[in-house]
Amino acid sequence: MTRPAARGGSRASADRLARLLNLVPYLLARPGIELAEAAGDLGVTERQLREDLELLWVCGLPGYGPGDLIDMAFDGDRVTITYDAGIDRPLRLTPDEALALVVALRMLAETPGVTNREAVERALAKIENAAGDLVAAPVEVRLPADTRRVAELRTAVESGRALRITYYTAARDETTDRVVDPLRMLMVGGRAYVEAWCRRAEAVRLFRADRIDAVAELEERAVVPPQARPHDLTEGVFRPSPDLPLITLRIGRGERWLTEYYPCERVEAGGGDQWLVSLRVTDLGWARRFVLGLGPDVAVVAPVELAEQVRAAAVAALDAYASPVPAAPPVPVGGPDPARAVSPADPAVTAGTQ
Repeated sequence: MTRPAARGGSRASADRLARLLNLVPYLLARPGIELAEAAGDLGVTERQLREDLELLWVCGLPGYGPGDLIDMAFDGDRVTITYDAGIDRPLRLTPDEALALVVALRMLAETPGVTNREAVERALAKIENAAGDLVAAPVEVRLPADTRRVAELRTAVESGRALRITYYTAARDETTDRVVDPLRMLMVGGRAYVEAWCRRAEAVRLFRADRIDAVAELEERAVVPPQARPHDLTEGVFRPSPDLPLITLRIGRGERWLTEYYPCERVEAGGGDQWLVSLRVTDLGWARRFVLGLGPDVAVVAPVELAEQVRAAAVAALDAYASPVPAAPPVPVGGPDPARAVSPADPAVTAGTQ
């Protein structure tokens, strides 16, 4: 129920910004014009025009002192601009500026989480129409993600219906089927996410687009419970908290990138080139797979449980490599038995092929 109002508010703000940018050149060309006449020319009420003029009084150049802000003089119901702060004519873009703005708007239009894509697309169409051949260069804008899947998810979210998704959860290394009620799509750290009320978890969850293996729209409308609240993502998707497990790793020089890529609670210099790094993780299962995927310059210091899990997994992997592959049964002299012939796609054959 709030989305149409939000779009209307965004559109009203955009319309007011365009009106303010045109208002100063308009008044400069008509010093001493009556407010009623100006309001009629601009298609607004006199009250709205007065509010726009009051806003212009606090607009201007960096520094924002008395000599930097737009200034005007009133004589009864007449107004005259006395300082324009450089807005003395409509904006004119150079070819490079127009192209840069078009590319930025195209990227913005493709970014999940833009609340008013229609406004972006209208602005883009106006600039492209005004610039003409200046922006006709073959520039293609693509986000660093699976654009087909992102477009599919965005269409599904905008439909306002509940979705059935098949989702891979990296923290538990499992794939589950869920029914979700979408709230929004957004882009964080170069990755696209669907934020939705998950009926399975009975909570708001973030689902990475590249981990959604399948999505289907349901006939029922999405119904988000009143207690559902969007996440605060100003500091990123993962927000460490004291209740999460704390792990400590000893890392070499080649693995110091961890301290820049992951939020660490403590980084201390160890012996030689080694560092001691402590960070919070969602659970020890994820931490075990995380450590196993790193290089040989990483060792688990704490907790002991995690060190034992990593050691056990490493030993099991070495044992698997040490076990000889069973030899294939001998082929009869007259060729294979037709009754036991199998196709190359037979699981019994492919499973034993390395």
